[in-house]
Amino acid sequence: MTANVISKGWFNPISISVLLVLIFISVVLHILHIVSTPVLLFLILLSGLLALSIRIADQWERAVVLRMGKFKGLKGPGPFMIIPILDSVSAYIDQRVRVSTFKAEQTLTKDTVPVNVDAVVYWTVWDVEKAALEVQEYQKAIENIAQTGLRDTIGKHELSTLLQERDKIAEDLQHVLDRNTNPWGITCQTVGINDIAIPQDLADAMSKEAQAERERRARVILGTAETEIADKFEQASKKYTDNPVALHLRGMNMLFEGLKEKGSMIIVPSSALDTMNLGAMGGLVSLAKSNEASFKE
Repeated sequence: MTANVISKGWFNPISISVLLVLIFISVVLHILHIVSTPVLLFLILLSGLLALSIRIADQWERAVVLRMGKFKGLKGPGPFMIIPILDSVSAYIDQRVRVSTFKAEQTLTKDTVPVNVDAVVYWTVWDVEKAALEVQEYQKAIENIAQTGLRDTIGKHELSTLLQERDKIAEDLQHVLDRNTNPWGITCQTVGINDIAIPQDLADAMSKEAQAERERRARVILGTAETEIADKFEQASKKYTDNPVALHLRGMNMLFEGLKEKGSMIIVPSSALDTMNLGAMGGLVSLAKSNEASFKE
């Protein structure tokens, strides 16, 4: 019937078994002279017709039966019988979820950028009668509609939208496909966009643009931090101006923290030693270090 349905031969394991058994019985009856040769031939012909009437559809299949060219009904799953010569099984249609891949090559976006897009659609036949009678080669039809819909979708969106909103675009495309395939008894369950390929020179330019944007943001963050630090220093200077004792204590603390490190040397102006009494502080620290060393020995 079509290239997308399952085609099976006239015989199956059950019909072959029945045929062989009937032929064996007929031959035995002929050897025992119970039936004549013309009757034997008739029995063999009848056995062949009976074997042809036995068909099998798998669990996931439905058989489309035609009687003298007209739709008779659906059979299966499992074994079923037809009337030889009058009936025929035109197709076995698979009702499992199936997958078809499609692509759009060198398709222009809304901002005239050529892209290659690979996509996939998951679909299933929910009405076998419509799929068998309403459309020929429905799998090929689905792929053609999907490719056309993908091209139309690409042309309606800019490149940035395609890259950032894949899921939404795939969902819109799925609705378009479902609307077109429902009259055929087919539903498109999911559409996925696997890959969007852009020209290499454009990809390099976008990479450089992204890097420049990251550097700009880093500089902005650094500048903001410097401004905040300067504000803090300004606030601290005002407090130290109004409170000299706090300034002295801060200086003594900084000197003490520096002298605690082994092998460290701090150079301070002589004026600082006089105004902040740092000389005495330094002597106390040195004495503490000497006592600590003597204790360890």
